[in-house]
Amino acid sequence: MKLNSTYRRLWSLTVCALLTLPYYYSQAQDRKSLSLKEAITLSIQNSKELKLSKTKIDAALASVKTANNSQLPDISVSASYLRINEPNVDFKLNVGGNDSSGGGSSPKVNSVAYAMATVSLPIFSGFIIQSQKASARYLAEAAKLDADKDREAVIQNTINAYSNLYKAQQAVTLVQENLKQQQQRVADFTNLEKNGIVARNDLLKVQLQQSNVEVSLVEAESNLKLANIAMNLLLGLPETTVLDADTTTFKQTPTGTKAAAEWEQIAMQNRKDAAALSARERAATAGIKAAKGEYYPSVGLTGGYVALTVPNALTVTNALNAGIGVKYSPSSLWKAGSKVTEAKVRLQEVQVNEELLVDNIHLSINKAYQDYLVNQKKIDAYQKAIDQASENYKIVKNKQENNLATTTDLLEADVANVQAKLNYAFAKADAVVAYTRLLETAGILSETGAEAGK
Repeated sequence: MKLNSTYRRLWSLTVCALLTLPYYYSQAQDRKSLSLKEAITLSIQNSKELKLSKTKIDAALASVKTANNSQLPDISVSASYLRINEPNVDFKLNVGGNDSSGGGSSPKVNSVAYAMATVSLPIFSGFIIQSQKASARYLAEAAKLDADKDREAVIQNTINAYSNLYKAQQAVTLVQENLKQQQQRVADFTNLEKNGIVARNDLLKVQLQQSNVEVSLVEAESNLKLANIAMNLLLGLPETTVLDADTTTFKQTPTGTKAAAEWEQIAMQNRKDAAALSARERAATAGIKAAKGEYYPSVGLTGGYVALTVPNALTVTNALNAGIGVKYSPSSLWKAGSKVTEAKVRLQEVQVNEELLVDNIHLSINKAYQDYLVNQKKIDAYQKAIDQASENYKIVKNKQENNLATTTDLLEADVANVQAKLNYAFAKADAVVAYTRLLETAGILSETGAEAGK
């Protein structure tokens, strides 16, 4: 009985394992074909940097609303009820008629109640309100431009990560193909060594080469896993998702005919950070005007209503008032000067940053342009290297088979052949990244990635 019970338990565990295995297998093998455009879209949707930029825009728009509200009427309502002692009330006015005695009893006052409502509307405030509104609008515009710049950075980072994923996949594919060749070579040399055609030392050399390729494959697969994890984090996908980059993305490299000077002119017109600094300069100018506004008096319309009740003594109702109020502080003549100086310093700081940005644009455009040219030349050079390495491998292999070249020569030619193919695949991906970097530096990189600006 005990034995049968044990068998039943083992059978139950086996069935459960078989039922759950497909689920875990599907989780571990969740593959997804990913295009560059889809990767960019997902990264924009899930970017924490862009979410932070959105909060900055919301804060700037709230500041605009606050500045606009400053020109609206101020309304206040207050009321109080006070219990007091019985004060000595001595009316100097004759309120009791022509009484020859000239006196009367004082009212007993032990409480006071009053209510008050006031309305004030600013008419002139030394241009402070208008300047603050303009400054808030310019700063909100700058915040939106900063968000656009961050968006371009996210797109470029996605292209970089996608390129790394593609290169890692290409490396694994090429090393796997080379490993198959090494395994076949080891099998061939083993048979040749058994028949006494090649020396034991040559067999050991090809076996060592196979071991080295196996190590290279392990490293390539590790790099692919890291690139896959980085891409999943960037796109907000589950870490178990296995991504397959579209190999056609980097087959055709972009070509441009613009000179560096043309790219620099495009950057001056389209860079979001340059436009943001221009908006901040206008905001700083408005800030100077707002600081100078304290030199002027402020004028406003005022109105109100007052109700007062003093039991047994006085009742006031329907006490309406309206008029114009003027406020001026002579101390502003020497106090406002420091605020004006501070506002001017902020303007100077923005202007210096604009000058620094112009230099940075000039340098970054030329660097990105040179990187783009270098990568274009690398593609041509590595294409020739593939043809040369392939032809060299054929020649060396033929010589080795006819005992005119050593096994070491054959293995070196094989390594050079594989390396040439890797270099070419990497160069095509790097060329696309270099071109999109040039587009980003020029301020015209969009969600279409490398297709923009063609």
